[in-house]
Amino acid sequence: MLELDLSADIQALRQTFGDIREVVDLDSLRADIARLSDEAGAPDLWDDPDAAQKVTSALSHKQAELKRVTEVEQRLDDLEVLIDLANEMEDEDSAAEARTELAALTETINQLEVQTLLDGEYDERSAIITIRSGAGGDDATDFAEMLLRMYLRWAERHKYPVKVMDTSYAEGAGIKSTTFEVDAPYAFGTLSVEAGTHRLARISPFGSADKRQTSFAAVEVIPLMEEATEVDIPEGDIRVDVFRSSGPGGQSVNTTDSAVRITHLPTGIVVSMQNEKSQIQNRAAAMRVLQTRLLLLQKEEEAAKKKELAGNITASWGDQMRSYFLYGQQLVKDLRTGYESGNPASVFDGDLDGFISAGIRWRKRKTDD
Repeated sequence: MLELDLSADIQALRQTFGDIREVVDLDSLRADIARLSDEAGAPDLWDDPDAAQKVTSALSHKQAELKRVTEVEQRLDDLEVLIDLANEMEDEDSAAEARTELAALTETINQLEVQTLLDGEYDERSAIITIRSGAGGDDATDFAEMLLRMYLRWAERHKYPVKVMDTSYAEGAGIKSTTFEVDAPYAFGTLSVEAGTHRLARISPFGSADKRQTSFAAVEVIPLMEEATEVDIPEGDIRVDVFRSSGPGGQSVNTTDSAVRITHLPTGIVVSMQNEKSQIQNRAAAMRVLQTRLLLLQKEEEAAKKKELAGNITASWGDQMRSYFLYGQQLVKDLRTGYESGNPASVFDGDLDGFISAGIRWRKRKTDD
């Protein structure tokens, strides 16, 4: 006799969802959708394609968020009906469907719960991610390229628009560095927990046989600042160099000096852009990233002064935040949260949601403490 009892699981999900409903302001969400719908319906919307893209993207995201929240309660009700039906008919197929739906609902509610934790000053902004290879030679530059693909696949899974802004290719395998933009609401709040030093341990495909190689790559995540007026940069504080865009192996991919490198002389910060077709576009994109980094540097200095006055200066990130083991045990482990996966291939293919959710919860606990 079939006895499918998932009542405790459903009750726990209803309680968690109730907490989420108290945090998510559905009236405000519907008001945002109405406002964005009016903007999207304006006849001159596409006179400015960049602004139009932001409006339609924000509208799509808000509509999806509202739909996901409002559908959960109905799905919980439908699940209870399905369980009753499975027990009444002693139907194993219905029971299997109920278990599958329970797992899917649990994942959806967990994602909603994590999103309610994204309440930082810049969390709702898009993100600019920079990956730099560290120690480890060809293995490190190859690892940097593996991380780039991992984040691009993650964004693809979520249907987030991505634009690679600059890439410096290594002479051998992989890349020295890359900068790309993830243009989606809350991309910064979500991906900022990926910032830090990533470590790869594997049998090197570039060295002698059966020799284990450890290599490192650094990931930097900053919010995209839409307005350039927040930081004033005197023209005399920057040096602008132009050069030809290059591809793998150093080959030129442009016949004009369209790529731009801006150096901020007082701080030594360097930003390069070569993705756009014109020098003017690349300079504008580089200035926007430079202004963002200077603004964050200013805020970091202010925060450091406050900590110094309080007598408590501690680094918020250690030297390593995640390790990827591709030999023996085959494991990816986050050293901050303890979250791990025994399937590195899936992680490198963009299966990062578990790591990101654990990171957001870990960060929230540290903030509360």
